[in-house]
Amino acid sequence: QVQLVESGGGLVQAGGSLRLSCAASGSIFSINAMGWYRQAPGKQRELIAGITSAGTINYADSVKGRFAISRDNAKNTVYLQMNNLKPEDTAVYYCNALSLWTGGGMDYWGKGTLVTVSS
Repeated sequence: QVQLVESGGGLVQAGGSLRLSCAASGSIFSINAMGWYRQAPGKQRELIAGITSAGTINYADSVKGRFAISRDNAKNTVYLQMNNLKPEDTAVYYCNALSLWTGGGMDYWGKGTLVTVSS
């Protein structure tokens, strides 16, 4: 089992910055990739940034050039630096960890942290 706890959300004006943190605990050795998802009101949850255990990083087009995902292995923490925030970035942001094994896998989720961007 993997436990994820997000922090760092809040209210920010458009053009501002926030940094989200996701602290992982438990069976960390089993994690193959971690990512940040977000879900805006009335919309589906979407993957916006991911990082694999090998260090491969991907971003959704909507955040490319503005957001940056990183990790601190010593602290078992993944970060999402969000710059030049826009009102459309308003959403609940969720941390995700993916564990894969032969024939299966498991998704783990944090409880989410709310980011509100005012215009």
